[in-house]
Amino acid sequence: MKNNKLVIVGTMAFDEIITPSAESGKILGGAATYIGLAAAFADADIAAVSVVGEDFTEEQLNLLTERGIDISGVEQVRGGKSFYWKGRYHDNMNKRDTLDTQLNVLADFNPVVPEAYRDASVVMLGNLDPNVQQKVLDQLLPNPNRTVLLDTMNFWMDLQWDTLLNVIKQVDIITINDEEAMQLSGETNLVLAAKAIHKMGPAYVIIKKGEHGALLFYNDQPFFAPALPLEKVEDPTGAGDSFAGGLSGYLAAQQKVDAKAIKEGILRGTAAASLCVGAMGTSNLVQASSEDFLAQLQKLERLRNITA
Repeated sequence: MKNNKLVIVGTMAFDEIITPSAESGKILGGAATYIGLAAAFADADIAAVSVVGEDFTEEQLNLLTERGIDISGVEQVRGGKSFYWKGRYHDNMNKRDTLDTQLNVLADFNPVVPEAYRDASVVMLGNLDPNVQQKVLDQLLPNPNRTVLLDTMNFWMDLQWDTLLNVIKQVDIITINDEEAMQLSGETNLVLAAKAIHKMGPAYVIIKKGEHGALLFYNDQPFFAPALPLEKVEDPTGAGDSFAGGLSGYLAAQQKVDAKAIKEGILRGTAAASLCVGAMGTSNLVQASSEDFLAQLQKLERLRNITA
């Protein structure tokens, strides 16, 4: 019988975000943080695997534990500083410039998956060095019902191509944006890009197109999920990670992961992402209730309703 355990691997960090209308100062960020908070809307048993410095406060860690996320796999390095990223968004909020990146404790991150979660049914490999992602896969116990999801970016395609391809061989679902899909595949057409990526290993290829929704490719049967039209986007940071969290959390809560479940999961990922971008950093995900999340889902259903 499939368990509902979800292991999330990714950064827990501090971000500093500058948009055309606001500056965040130093706030909570990181892929594992966004993924975990978004996944927590589902009925899943979630564990985060990450590393933080001594500057990460108990209050910040409690934001995860209060949402039912096991943090026994989060290493806190004494005297160390957490990963830090600073970026500035352009006027259209679709592009950003990185102003500063400090790896700090992430430079020596050696992930340890908690014993109780090594048989997890769903593993979400957040955007990280593929060597770290591989170390996580190596620690997992055999589970015929396991689904592995991967997020990556062009940075790792440039730096760790062979290692990344080896990890991609071992995953069931890959989620990347359109530019990354084109770079990974060498194709400029997204249908051809998805076919090329299928041959690398993943049965399901999800290509995110930001405010224009997400495309799922499998068995030559594409599926499109629209994004919610939003009057205002406060901060796009973490939208892709929130999408991954909504998707992976939903899949962990299901008895069976198939195309139908993945389609439903994509809608939940879209709902989580739409919540995320409505405020700076993780604040909307932290404050949102289950009712708020369901309200976003209902808006998506109305968007797709052709009978009204």
